[in-house]
Amino acid sequence: MKKIIVFTGLMALTCLVSCTPKKVEKEEAEKYTVTNPVVIDTSFTKQYVSQIKSVRNIEIRAQEKGYLQNIYVDEGQFVKAGQVLFRIMPGLYQAELLKAQAEAKAAEIELQNAKSLADKNIVSKSEQAIAQAKLEQARAEVSLAKLHLSFTEIRAPFDGTIDRIPKKLGSLIDEGELLTSLSDNSQMFAYFNVSEPEYIQYQTDVKDRAANDVNLVLANGESFKHKGKVEVIESEFDNETGNIAFRARFSNSEKLLRNGETGQVQMLVPLRNAILIPQKATYEIQDKKYVFVVDKNNKVSSREITIAGEIPDLYVVKSGVTANDKILFEGVQKVKENDKINFEYLAPQKVIQNLRLKAE
Repeated sequence: MKKIIVFTGLMALTCLVSCTPKKVEKEEAEKYTVTNPVVIDTSFTKQYVSQIKSVRNIEIRAQEKGYLQNIYVDEGQFVKAGQVLFRIMPGLYQAELLKAQAEAKAAEIELQNAKSLADKNIVSKSEQAIAQAKLEQARAEVSLAKLHLSFTEIRAPFDGTIDRIPKKLGSLIDEGELLTSLSDNSQMFAYFNVSEPEYIQYQTDVKDRAANDVNLVLANGESFKHKGKVEVIESEFDNETGNIAFRARFSNSEKLLRNGETGQVQMLVPLRNAILIPQKATYEIQDKKYVFVVDKNNKVSSREITIAGEIPDLYVVKSGVTANDKILFEGVQKVKENDKINFEYLAPQKVIQNLRLKAE
């Protein structure tokens, strides 16, 4: 009988020693932290896909037909305004100029004769007027011939960089044919599309809180060293996308940016009454984000949310939760749908403060 009592006592003691810590540990593991979304005025940096263009980019085309006699520049070369780029064989146009000058000289002599005869009343004054008109017409032909001859020399209209030259020496060039392109890359434009709500918010707040300074992230992920300024907003929204185009100007003194590049413009987007939640309070399934909402019975249920933007450690929520919802902050990976939990409540301002302290 004593052996049975001793054995029973040992079993109870063993159970007490082994079971109690596990029970305590389980209770501790089931203690979760819950908070609310917070509603505040804030701003966040949003990235927009942008197309980079030169402040001036034009096609250089032939204005006369003829053989390409000279190419004075190379692809990628920087040229100055007025510099000769190409020459089309000028022989035909030189001959036309000489012919026009000869006809003008003859018309000038004819006018002198008509004037002399009119002064002697041999011919009428109308004959002199006709001779005068012929001279003016001949001089106009000279000016036109000079203009055609000048078109055989193609010059740079501004400082810039030469693009590809598709034609080679000796090629027969038609009037209007493309010879090259010229880009002024001293400054660059970045075009990007902004949604209608963001446009309205920007226009409302830009004088007060939203800056018109923007950053440019290049294709390699690095930030461009110069900041840009939003200086133009187009006049109409695109009916298909519902967006409107913004244009930012960037200095390009190092000539790093070229016409046709792509990048991402980072712009500060102001928000009023924005709903913020901690990023760690969310989880993702098939590119959709969810949170666990705690009801009045302390049961959790998943709810899909739509993200409007990101701030360090926080999401700006477009839809899905309100400031009155209690959401699971810590332990998102440990609970399942309809689990009843024990929790402690942490005010959202305290949550955000702790997140910022950890970030520092």
